[in-house]
Amino acid sequence: MTAKKSSHRPNESVYQRLGLRTIVNASGPSTRLTGGIMRPEVAEAMAEASQWCVDLAELQGRASEILAEATGAEAAYVTAGASAALMLASAACLAGLDPAKMNRLPDTTGMANEVVMARSHRNMYDHAVAQAGARLIEVGIPDRFSGAGVRDAQVWEYDAAITDKTAAILWVAQAHSEPTLPEIVAVAKRRGVPVIVDAAGQLPPAENLKKFVAQGADLVAFSGGKAIGGPQASGILAGRRDLIQSAALQQLDHDTYFEQWSPPASLFDKSKLVGFPASGIGRASKCGKEEIVGLLTALKFFLEENTEERHRRLLALCQEVANGLKGLKGATVNLVDKKYKGAPAVELIVDEDALGFSARDLVKRLQDGNPSVHANHARVRDGMVVFGPTCMKPGDPAIVVERVRAELKAK
Repeated sequence: MTAKKSSHRPNESVYQRLGLRTIVNASGPSTRLTGGIMRPEVAEAMAEASQWCVDLAELQGRASEILAEATGAEAAYVTAGASAALMLASAACLAGLDPAKMNRLPDTTGMANEVVMARSHRNMYDHAVAQAGARLIEVGIPDRFSGAGVRDAQVWEYDAAITDKTAAILWVAQAHSEPTLPEIVAVAKRRGVPVIVDAAGQLPPAENLKKFVAQGADLVAFSGGKAIGGPQASGILAGRRDLIQSAALQQLDHDTYFEQWSPPASLFDKSKLVGFPASGIGRASKCGKEEIVGLLTALKFFLEENTEERHRRLLALCQEVANGLKGLKGATVNLVDKKYKGAPAVELIVDEDALGFSARDLVKRLQDGNPSVHANHARVRDGMVVFGPTCMKPGDPAIVVERVRAELKAK
């Protein structure tokens, strides 16, 4: 009996077989663009992981050991993205190690369920905190952003907002965040309240993996599918061991007898538990063995790559784009360094009067054309299109240049 021949065409991608086009991602590792490009070694590790079965708690226990060393935390957990990490962090602060409370979430009636945060830190991703059953309590008036003044939230406002109903403080890590994390930690420690840090996009530099824990954060959430280069649906939650244990209990499958369960000591202290919760609130965002192994593999490469080497690699891609776009009529090109989350980028300032269309129009033309090029549209209100290198592959800068020149020439 002869083997059936493959119907795949040479060099045909899985997306072509699905009837889909691929894109040039000159924006960045956003979820809507399916994140970044994984190293072949990461994809191979995930494929290898898929061929065996292991005890998931033991796998997460080993992951905790590796991630704890990388982050400086007592323990850590691989999650299904940074949003899942925030939700599990909130659930851990709400329920602690009480399985009865875990079973009730997101119903927090009668529980300490308030999470305090600065109004200027609010964003679409803090919905993950509310998903766990928390109620967000805003403090401060962000006058410095509205143009009405210079002030933001004050330390005393956090202090005043903490009551017996407070479960945690949420602090979003940004270069401009006020008050500073050490200031918030000082208040939180004095009042006995844990601090959750949303550091989803704060890599690189690699040093940030340890920065927030070192500054006193109780839980820190990172994305695994952005700069680390892991699976898009992966993240890291690092912090206090008791809170990480609570997060794990609210995600792992416990369809076994408590007496039969032999959890890894690196992640669980069984002596502190009276029993299992039912399938917890984190069940909907469970993380598979493939994502866990992929994240650990990607993290190894991320930590091994020198920060300067990574920067030179990204800068070279930007220089290729910038050089190719020089001399365009109706547009000005700027190569900027370490301006966008520590990475280089190319800014294309569009002269709308000269070209007859706006920066927003150019972004849409690029993404709707063939090949499709997605640029960073964060600055289109300023008449600017930004091209980032994080998700570009060799050859992509030439495509970006060709498409931009074609659109401007056609106009």
